[in-house]
Amino acid sequence: MNIAAGFLGGAKSRLLPRSIPFRFFAAAAAFHVMMWMELIIGASEAVGFRGGLGPALASVHLLTLGVLTTAAIGASVQLLPVATRRTLHAVWPIKLIFWLTVPGFTVLIVGMHAAQTNLLIPASAATAVGLLLFCALLADNLRRAGSLAVVGAYGWAALVMLVLVIALGVVLSFNEEAAFLPDHGAVALAHMILGGFGFMGLLALGFSHVLIPMFALASAPPKQPSYAGFAAASTAVILGALGALAGSRSLLTLALLGGLAAAGTHLWLMQRVLSTGMRKRLGLSFILVRAAWIMLPVTLFAGLAAMYGYAGRGGGTLFGFLLLFGWLLTFLLAILQRIMPFLASMFAPPQASGGTAIVSELANARSLKVHAVCHGLALTLLLAAILLGDATLARVGGAVGLIGAVAFAWFTADVIRRIVPAS
Repeated sequence: MNIAAGFLGGAKSRLLPRSIPFRFFAAAAAFHVMMWMELIIGASEAVGFRGGLGPALASVHLLTLGVLTTAAIGASVQLLPVATRRTLHAVWPIKLIFWLTVPGFTVLIVGMHAAQTNLLIPASAATAVGLLLFCALLADNLRRAGSLAVVGAYGWAALVMLVLVIALGVVLSFNEEAAFLPDHGAVALAHMILGGFGFMGLLALGFSHVLIPMFALASAPPKQPSYAGFAAASTAVILGALGALAGSRSLLTLALLGGLAAAGTHLWLMQRVLSTGMRKRLGLSFILVRAAWIMLPVTLFAGLAAMYGYAGRGGGTLFGFLLLFGWLLTFLLAILQRIMPFLASMFAPPQASGGTAIVSELANARSLKVHAVCHGLALTLLLAAILLGDATLARVGGAVGLIGAVAFAWFTADVIRRIVPAS
C-alpha cells in the first residue's frame, strides 16, 4: 500500500473546521503581497542587507513570520492530525494562536519598518506567546504520532529549533532598546540559521516524507537513509548556530558540509520516491518543487563561498536570499498550491450534490501560471541585483514578484470561495 492510502484513510473525520487552516493560508497570502511591496520600498538597502532596522528587515520578517511561519502553522495543525490519525482535542487554542501571532507579527514588522523600538518588545512578547502555544499543540500531536517515526523525529527537532528561535528573537528585540549584546550580528545570524534551516528547514524536510509520496502515489522513503539524512541535517543546524554565536569559521564550515550531506541524502530519497511513484505527471507545482530542491545545495555552496570570500561583498546577502526566497519560499508556495485544493476538495460537497472537482480544476489555474513565471523572474532579477549591487534592478524584481504574489493571492481567494457555504 502506498502512503497516500494510509494518509487519506478516514481523513475527513480528522479535519478541522474549514475556517481554521484557511485563515492562516489567507493571512500568508496577504503577507506575501506585503513582503514584495516592502522589498520595493527598501530595495536600496536590501541589495546589500546585513541587518539593522528598516524596510529591508521588515520585508525579511514579512517572509519568515508572515508567509513561512503562518503557512506552516496552518498546514501543521491540519495535516499532522490527518497524517498521524490523532485528532486535536480542541479548536479554540488554534484560534488563539492566530489572534496572538498574526497581529503580533504585524505590529513587530511595523516596528521594524519604522525603527520604533517601543513596538518591538510588546509585539515580540505576543508573538512568542502565540508561537509557544503552537509548540505545545505540535508537541501534543507528535507525542501521539508513533506511526510516523521519521516525520516525528523531524517534527520534534523543528519544535526545539522554534523554541530557540523564539528565545533569540525576544533577546534581539530587547537588544534593539537596551544594546546589551556584545555582538548583535552573531546572535542575528544564529537566529536566521535556527529559523531558516532549523525550524522551517527541518519541517519542510520532514513533511516531504509524507507529502511527496502522497502526491506521487508512492511508498514512503526507506527508513535507514531517512534517519541518516535527519541526523546530518539536525547536527548541521546545531553546529551552524554554535558557529555563528562563537564566530567560528571552522564550525560554520562543518555545518555547511554536513548540510550538503543532508541535502544530498534528502534529494536522493525524494528522487527515488518520484521515480517509483504511480503518478508521473505532477504538474506545475512540481516544477517549483524541483527548483526549490536545486536551490537547497546552491544555498549551502553560496554560504561556503561567502564565508571564504569568493562571493564578493554581497556574499552574506546572497546566502540569506537563496535560503529564504530561493529554497524555502519557492518550496512553500509549491506545496501550498497542492494542499489548499486538496483540503478544499474534502470540505466541498460531492459532485453528485453539486460540488466541483476542485483539485483538477485548480491544478492548472491561470493565476498559478502567472505566479510561477513572475516568481522565477523575480528571483532571477533579485539575484542579479544583489550580485551587481543595483537597487533599480531590485525594484524591478520586486515589482515582478508583487504581480506574482497578487496572482497567488487570487488563487488562494478562489480556493476559499469554493468552500464557503452558499447563502
